[in-house]
Amino acid sequence: MPRLYIAEKPSLGRAIAAVLPKPHQNQQGYIVAANGDTVTWCIGHLLEQVEPDSYDPRYKKWVMSDLPIIPTDWQLKPRASAAKQLAVVRKLLKQFDQLVHAGDPDREGQLLVDEVLHHCKLSKAKLQQVQRLLISDLNPAAVKRALGTMRSNQEFVPLSVSALARSRADWLYGMNMSRAYTLLGKQAGYNGVLSVGRVQTPVLGLVVRRDDEIANFVPKPFYELDALIPYQDSAQSQMDIRARWQPSKACEPYQDEDGRVLSRALVENVQRRIAGQPAHVVESERKPVRQAPPLPYSLSALQIDAAKRFNLSASDVLAVCQSLYEKHKLITYPRSDCRYLPKDHYAQRHSVLEAIANNASGLAAGVTNADSGLKSKAWNDSKVDAHHAIIPTPKQMKSASLSGRELQVYELVARQYLMQFYPAAEYLDAKLVFEIAGGRFQAKGRSLQFAGWKVLLGKQADNDDDTIDANVPPIAKGTALVCREGQILDKMTEPPRHFTEATLLQAMTGIARFVNDQSLKKILRDTDGLGTEATRASILDLLFKRQLLTRQGKSIRATEAGRGLVHALPDAAVYPDMTAHWEHQLQAMAEKGAAYGPFMQALETQLQQLIGTAASSPPPASLRALPAVEYGKKRFSKKGAKRGPATKKPRRKPGSAPQT
Repeated sequence: MPRLYIAEKPSLGRAIAAVLPKPHQNQQGYIVAANGDTVTWCIGHLLEQVEPDSYDPRYKKWVMSDLPIIPTDWQLKPRASAAKQLAVVRKLLKQFDQLVHAGDPDREGQLLVDEVLHHCKLSKAKLQQVQRLLISDLNPAAVKRALGTMRSNQEFVPLSVSALARSRADWLYGMNMSRAYTLLGKQAGYNGVLSVGRVQTPVLGLVVRRDDEIANFVPKPFYELDALIPYQDSAQSQMDIRARWQPSKACEPYQDEDGRVLSRALVENVQRRIAGQPAHVVESERKPVRQAPPLPYSLSALQIDAAKRFNLSASDVLAVCQSLYEKHKLITYPRSDCRYLPKDHYAQRHSVLEAIANNASGLAAGVTNADSGLKSKAWNDSKVDAHHAIIPTPKQMKSASLSGRELQVYELVARQYLMQFYPAAEYLDAKLVFEIAGGRFQAKGRSLQFAGWKVLLGKQADNDDDTIDANVPPIAKGTALVCREGQILDKMTEPPRHFTEATLLQAMTGIARFVNDQSLKKILRDTDGLGTEATRASILDLLFKRQLLTRQGKSIRATEAGRGLVHALPDAAVYPDMTAHWEHQLQAMAEKGAAYGPFMQALETQLQQLIGTAASSPPPASLRALPAVEYGKKRFSKKGAKRGPATKKPRRKPGSAPQT
């Protein structure tokens, strides 16, 4: 009996069809194999949450007394851009009895297809017969293996329920809190949208707290002490070994929380004591250190590097990646949070390397010198989940058809893949510890002995390497030298730097370090931080669009409205702890350790409290006297294309789709 496969995206659908019997009939929105099996696909989510006024027309007007809005019978509607494909899927579902769910093998992928099956009102009997196809590698061999190991879709109901809970919770929290605080802002005289979300607001909170820390920073003097120790090597070359004082525990009352010495008198006393005194080598260490090549890119890692190297925004990088993937077919699926590759992909390395040499002339020499017999730790099936790392495909361009940005991003992806076929970089780490007048002084350094994969970075490799701050010659332990003098270094504490696109993305992916609760730290590390690979760019774009963040050169700063909103909200809304709590419960739900009902009930109770507090309080002082928001009116060219903002127009309340 022929089957209907419903894939999450067209690329996955084509990969499934490629291993089905030929010849194929390519139709609009689906492919028919020779044996009657048919493959269709979603285009991401075909459905989306309806607006509040679909539940009750009165919700079209924003009124505090209507909040919180909590649907009792949740509704979805076709996304405008996906309605045509939804109609294709709906029609095919009626024609087949054997159905195969081929969403990505993760929480979101499970829900994405399940919600279509339920929206199209399949019978209970038909739903129970749906099979689940789990594919994380689009190589034909891997797809064939997956086809032979399908399971019942009923096994994955908890995964779908977990994703459904997250989707509805984000809608409830974001829509209600955004309306409540926008209305508070309006009472205070602010005409803009104060957008609140489970993910976006903690990101805004990061920037506001960093900006406040910089604004309130008061520089303090601190002091370091170097012992200058003359040394003559075997070649009779004279040098000064510069060894940094390591304050003892007795000095802690004179140090700040970062260990910096704040008392110049203390440092001067040590300086006097060590001048002309014996310097005994109590530790001497020289050891080789190997640095393996960095793994291929996930989307966030690529966005961070592209921001550092080319000052590209996260959304710019995602747009370029989509073009390289969909239009040019030069890279693999870009919205990946994985940095590993399936072992089967190793067999493709020769054709991928040939494509790199053809498509990126600047890397041709790197391909020539690569050792395709090497196999880095990147190939690891156990580390690959829904998607593998972003790498080049074997496709070769016939001509130079990439834009400047496309070539920049392609070369980043290609270079990172190419590094997997180069040996480790090798360093020599050296350390000397001296005892002088009862104090410990340390000299250490690192020198690059063999570049390995770093040759692919060119001059940039020099910038990335640790610099050697001291001459650290090979001196045996027990050697006695003499300290000529101590040199005091007068320094001032410096404020942290403003966030940039790269450092803010790094903060989002490494958000655990901003949390004090150790249990929450682990959850946030395991879930890879705030947001997902697919949403981080859109979260930042939303904060800029709502004029809560702004760019000043490379720096990202909070606007007055962004700062006012963060200071008006309760701490629970502006720190990442809530995301960690949610993720803990959602993961338990996916593993059958928690239920949907209690999670949603707890959120509804929390919303009642948050909205109640907001409604019963006067507008917070931080929302008063905020500047007016300029909204651009769309201009059109003669052909009707939008040309961007021009003049001010009255504020239009946003739709109340989920705010993450």
